Amino acid sequence: MLSDDVILAELEPTAAELLDRHLAASKEWFPHALVPWSRGEDFEPEYEWSPEEVDLPEEVRSALFVNLLTEDNLPYYFRTIERMFGADSAWGVWARRWTAEEGRHSIVIRDYLTVTRSIDPVALERARMAQVECGEVPEPETALDGFAYVALQELATRIAHHNTGKVLADGDRAGYEVMKKVASDENRHHLFYRDLVTKALELEPSGTVQAIERQVRTFEMPGTGIVDFEAHAKAIAKAGIYNLRIHEEKVVEPLLEHWRIGSLTGLTPHAREVQEKIMALPHLLARRAQRFEARLA
Repeated sequence: MLSDDVILAELEPTAAELLDRHLAASKEWFPHALVPWSRGEDFEPEYEWSPEEVDLPEEVRSALFVNLLTEDNLPYYFRTIERMFGADSAWGVWARRWTAEEGRHSIVIRDYLTVTRSIDPVALERARMAQVECGEVPEPETALDGFAYVALQELATRIAHHNTGKVLADGDRAGYEVMKKVASDENRHHLFYRDLVTKALELEPSGTVQAIERQVRTFEMPGTGIVDFEAHAKAIAKAGIYNLRIHEEKVVEPLLEHWRIGSLTGLTPHAREVQEKIMALPHLLARRAQRFEARLA
């Protein structure tokens, strides 16, 4: 198996091409232009938030809470990304650009939530402090594991944002536009990493297949570590914003199909065994989703 240094050096031209594509597809936007400032009020010193202030179901507030704290924490992945990819060449430019865009996401969602008072601002700030202080950041074993993880993570995050926006569409158009804009950025991030993995499969098919299997099998949403994450995740799952069924049908299956995992050739004997395990994972996830849905019913 090729070392991380060799893999990064070989994939650097691809990263440069994907970076140029990302920058060409990105359109400049500003958080302040999406925030409905006219809905804001001054916060008096004795102000205490009440859920009665907003006409939002609890599960939608949970989704917004998790979405924002996820975006707050993502820029801190920079440490891991720079460690894995390095600070020079296209890798460094991409890491810094990605970090800047993720920071912009947290700015716009927080401003929107503060102005509309959709979430308790005190609880939100305490949760942000706890999330960032705990330093919950994935540490993939190899560069290939890192590529596979972020390809999954960015797609999952895009879908979570998109579905949250859809729920907001009828009652709060401003919220819909905020989440739509963030989701479109996340999709471009996903495409960068998805196509990087595609190239890695050409360069080091056996090692990449094994990395994909590890990351699909052990994947956790980047919200892990958020205060009361499990309770919020259950509420989000019940509402159909993001759950095992969506993860299996909208994240895992499309990626395995795009990468043509089932038809890869030239693998080592061990990698061929892992290939079979990967192709069984969607079925296992579907069974878990079915059990979860049965419990809900």
